[in-house]
Amino acid sequence: MASQTNNTPHLHVAIIGSGPAGFYTAQALFRARPDIQIDLYERLPSPFGLVRSGVAPDHQKLKRPIQLYEQIASHTNFNLIANVTVGVDLPIAALSQHYHAVVLAKGTESGRLMNIPGEHLSGCHSATAFVGWYNGHPDFRDHVFDLSHENAIIVGQGNVAIDVCRILTKTVDELRHTDIAEHALDALAESRIRQVYLVGRRGPVQAKFTYQELKELTELSACILQTSAEELILNPASEAELAKRDSATRGRVRNYETLTKFAIESLSTKPRRCTLRFLLSPIKLMGNQQLQQVVFERNHLTGPVSQQTALGTGEYETIDCGLLLSSIGYHGTPMTGVPFDSAQGIIPNQQGRVLDHD
Repeated sequence: MASQTNNTPHLHVAIIGSGPAGFYTAQALFRARPDIQIDLYERLPSPFGLVRSGVAPDHQKLKRPIQLYEQIASHTNFNLIANVTVGVDLPIAALSQHYHAVVLAKGTESGRLMNIPGEHLSGCHSATAFVGWYNGHPDFRDHVFDLSHENAIIVGQGNVAIDVCRILTKTVDELRHTDIAEHALDALAESRIRQVYLVGRRGPVQAKFTYQELKELTELSACILQTSAEELILNPASEAELAKRDSATRGRVRNYETLTKFAIESLSTKPRRCTLRFLLSPIKLMGNQQLQQVVFERNHLTGPVSQQTALGTGEYETIDCGLLLSSIGYHGTPMTGVPFDSAQGIIPNQQGRVLDHD
């Protein structure tokens, strides 16, 4: 960016969203033009987005970036405007008229739907809502999650899914020493969940969780990790993915080695079990208003190395459960006055510049 001259006007920029993207954008702008004026808009009463409300309560070290964000917010030319929903309280067109640039950094706020029959049943929720609930997010703290059933299913195998599983299976004493919301702690203290299934549509090599997250599941005081030896059998393409042994796959190798250690029937007396299942896709939720069962189709992998996809085999398996949490990604929500691609759940853009409706 060109250097400031006496004839160059002071730039005034609006940033919508006070999560990491918003603050790192502000940091980059201040470095490029220290005299720039930044107004950061946030619809909630407090800033920091997912760093505040998305980090697991037992992973407080991951909230350390807040210290940097507070430093950025202390800049003389920085102004936080909270409790304002742009597009509702304040039209985006009005901002465009009063700022040299408007940066949209509000993130994706909704969990992606599975789009299968029965998703409306009581007991089916997004992991996004559950995470917000146990972290005290204003949008989710009044949600009700029925924890009176013995079996729970988490669909998805990323780090968020592992976080959710860990919170469901930790003891109350373990949770009490975390940053969990009080209402969630009270509810989890009464939980009757004893079996949690972590289900993924592809195989163990393709699972997205990191080794550190998996390792924590093996160390829970009241929960034993289990896997299926049959579902750990690899096809040639998956074996080739593990054989790469580069930096991108090193963690997957450690994951696979760990999973194989828990593929035998355990004699553990721990009261709870977490079972990692692979090559299963949910196709239907069953129940009379309340979720009672989930029907899965067994998959096989097809395609080249590192590009394998899951295809159904026509074989099915039914698992009883009263709680299902879907952790299969996020979907954006439209903002009034801003173009939106509802199919992809994103704001259409070209290298970051928002594209007009045309």
